[in-house]
Amino acid sequence: MSATERPYAGIVSRTVALAIDAAALTIGFAIASGVLGLILSLFTAVEVSSPGAVLGAAGLWSVVVASYFVLFWTLTGETPGMRLMALRVSNGAGDPPRFGKALLRLVGMILAAIPFFAGYLPILFDDRRRGLHDMLAGTVVVEDSELSRGSGPSPPRIPRR
Repeated sequence: MSATERPYAGIVSRTVALAIDAAALTIGFAIASGVLGLILSLFTAVEVSSPGAVLGAAGLWSVVVASYFVLFWTLTGETPGMRLMALRVSNGAGDPPRFGKALLRLVGMILAAIPFFAGYLPILFDDRRRGLHDMLAGTVVVEDSELSRGSGPSPPRIPRR
């Protein structure tokens, strides 16, 4: 089944998927930052509340978030949040976007959010439910019914005795 035969994902399911990803990233980064801060405070004289440390953490956070989205979209066409919501991002041929297009899509997401999330409004009106970021990168987000049905190989049956 091609991407053109699947229903396009709406704004609610996409927002829920993004919220799941944001929660996972935030919790993971908070735990990692806490552990790193504890280790630094035990073994070095570095003040972890210094402006340099804060700016470094913000820069690292940006790299982690960008890598998360771009790599998941490029490798599998879905983030963990999208997988839970049975969504997939693809190019016009139904394949995951290549690295450059995934990076462009991420930049488009940021630009779409700047003017009060106005770049996301086209999802409500576009026939393929594309936001500014999808239009820039040439992608669509489709409902992946095979994910929700679990169409992968079935687990082996264990005979009962």
